[in-house]
Amino acid sequence: MIERHIRDVPDFPKQGIVFKDITPMLQDPKAFLVCIDRLAESVVEYDFDLVCGIESRGFIFGATLACRLGKGFIPIRKPGKLPWKTAAQSYELEYGQDTIEIHLDAARRGQGILMVDDLLATGGTMAAGLELVRKIGGNPVACAFVIELAFLEGRKRLGNVPTSALIEY
Repeated sequence: MIERHIRDVPDFPKQGIVFKDITPMLQDPKAFLVCIDRLAESVVEYDFDLVCGIESRGFIFGATLACRLGKGFIPIRKPGKLPWKTAAQSYELEYGQDTIEIHLDAARRGQGILMVDDLLATGGTMAAGLELVRKIGGNPVACAFVIELAFLEGRKRLGNVPTSALIEY
């Protein structure tokens, strides 16, 4: 059901890229609920304390999933957006570098963390998120995505962290 609510946008953000747009799914409350329920089912086997989402679409799915599962939520954001003391992690992009941050007190040492984002492409952002959670003492137990662009082999960058995606292209 959710697959038909993913729109292809050719040549975005640059020529030759086909962007997978989740906006139509978010606009349909039944499809969005099915997506959250399927994400919840995909992680039922894992024991975790908190859900962590990466800015910005990871917030949509991570926070909603956390609420659905009765768990707390941790945001990972771009630099300068979090109001408390933070740890930072830089990572390489296709054409440059980026940095993300997390509050130092977002997780207690050893707490199990479920990592959530909308899309797994090359894996660079999530790999940085995993490292960031480890820096503050959290234990990433699994990664869950709505969409995976499997041909980009992003899972390889996530190491041995179990990873699932609802839709693969």
